[in-house]
Amino acid sequence: MPVRQLPETVVNRIAAGEVVERPASVVKELVENAIDAGAGRIDIFTDGGGRRRIGVTDDGGGMTKDDLALAVDRHATSKLDDEDLLRIRTLGFRGEALPSIGAVAKLGITTHHAKEPHAWSLNVEGGRKSAIVPAALTQGTRVEVSDLFYATPARLKFLKTDRTEAEAIREVVRRLAMARPDIAFTLAGEGRAPVTWTAALPGAAGRLTRLGDILGADFRGSAIAVRAEHDGVTVEGFAAAPSLTRANALGQYLFVNGRPVRDKLILGAVRAAYSDYLPRDRHPVVALFVTTEPQEVDANVHPAKTEVRFRNAGLVRALIVHALKDGLAREGRRTAANSDGAVLTAFRPATATRPANWDWRQSPASPVGAQPWSGGATAFAEPGQTAFDVGAPSADVRFDVRPTADLVDRPLGAARTQIHETYIVTQTRDGLIVVDQHAAHERIVYEKLKTALERDGVQRQILLIPDIVELDEATVEKLIDRAIELEKFGLAIESFGPGAVAVRETPSLLGKTNAAALLRDLAEHMAEWDEALPLERRLMHVAATMACHGSVRAGRILKPEEMNALLREMEDTPNSGQCNHGRPTYVELKLADIEKLFGRR
Repeated sequence: MPVRQLPETVVNRIAAGEVVERPASVVKELVENAIDAGAGRIDIFTDGGGRRRIGVTDDGGGMTKDDLALAVDRHATSKLDDEDLLRIRTLGFRGEALPSIGAVAKLGITTHHAKEPHAWSLNVEGGRKSAIVPAALTQGTRVEVSDLFYATPARLKFLKTDRTEAEAIREVVRRLAMARPDIAFTLAGEGRAPVTWTAALPGAAGRLTRLGDILGADFRGSAIAVRAEHDGVTVEGFAAAPSLTRANALGQYLFVNGRPVRDKLILGAVRAAYSDYLPRDRHPVVALFVTTEPQEVDANVHPAKTEVRFRNAGLVRALIVHALKDGLAREGRRTAANSDGAVLTAFRPATATRPANWDWRQSPASPVGAQPWSGGATAFAEPGQTAFDVGAPSADVRFDVRPTADLVDRPLGAARTQIHETYIVTQTRDGLIVVDQHAAHERIVYEKLKTALERDGVQRQILLIPDIVELDEATVEKLIDRAIELEKFGLAIESFGPGAVAVRETPSLLGKTNAAALLRDLAEHMAEWDEALPLERRLMHVAATMACHGSVRAGRILKPEEMNALLREMEDTPNSGQCNHGRPTYVELKLADIEKLFGRR
């Protein structure tokens, strides 16, 4: 078959295959055009998942009659002052969106420029333009797209259900709304109530307001401001406290010069920054905004402009890690449980009505050893009060009726008692705190191991009689292969025949530990390691496992001085607001909140 030039209609449909993947792609291109036109308000309407109808209306600058005629031709754009593709300051620049949409759908554009006496309208169907006619529109541009892919019916087979396509459109609008909090957005249609995000004030406060409106009040309550700058590159935004996580990385958003992008760069950088705070199967929620000179980033690497390439990707990654780590360290004692009202909500009494045959004597809260009520005033006589003796707390510090003022004024207060051999209750100047002793000590041991490793290595204790741990041969091989890495943490092991390991030294920080349980946990974690995982990350996994085994266990009764010593160590330890598995180490209830619970406020 000889080589021939393809017709313009076929060329446009081929280009549409790259730009218009699904209805959400159309919405993205049209909303980006509205943003580039200087719109202060953008209204989006869809029907049938965007297949039947898409409408985008803005109050931007609009187009003149001549510009409208050119706008639907391929590679015609007003966004490049010159031909330098390395200095792109707008979201769009290819000049392919409108002709690509018009090639596969019915496209209608109505626009009004300030220099024109009235609005103008143009229709495109299957790549064929109509004549430009006068129209009625006060300001800006209105774009209507209907019967998407009617000119290429085969593409319809690859679309998902209306609900799925509508959700993809919603996600596109959410990302663009996060990128531009100064613009008001309204999304309507699909039989749902319209969603409006009003324009926010400039600055960090306005950005957080918009992020909270989109990502939820829980994100706003636990958001930590982050910022780092170096060599003309600025990374700023908000990251959720480690106790607010998701099961996947879909809650991580990256914006480069105002452009929403998906980049593996952020996934690795965020995981590295949160490695000391979260388990491997949880992901944080972050929204990061990278600002740099246009020539330092190439936006012309993907037809839909959803990916970018940095000239110095290493610098951007390092700044993301630094900004996140710095923010998390600064808010080290803050957890989502203490900042979003979760504690107060948990303490509120239930409002469910009791059944008619409810008997308090059968309630789990019934006092131990309670006697049936016999009626009459004698039921409240002194002997009857013994029924309410439920035993003393695990450890009672009430002998110190008035704790010293300096302890009460400390951030974590003075220990008052221990309950259930697991939780320490402390009194502060303006409330009370409940501390999980195991989670708190786990963070302390972990930070000590890290510090010792950086300084001069972990101190070891030689076992008088080595512990012999029996494991399956495959597990023994994994451990022996990592023996040098484990030795850096003071855990000296060697093979002891088939299916056995001899433990000769353990880290002194762990004290007396269960070597068999520790080695089994380490082997399980090593099975998930990739050889590409940096040595530092692997060592931190080892430290986290050791910290869990070497910390104060739940169920251990502590003396008053031990409880206070633990509190003081928490205050001096970075990132003590959560253990290295992401769980909060304490929750705080302010006196004002307690008064609200009892109706005093």
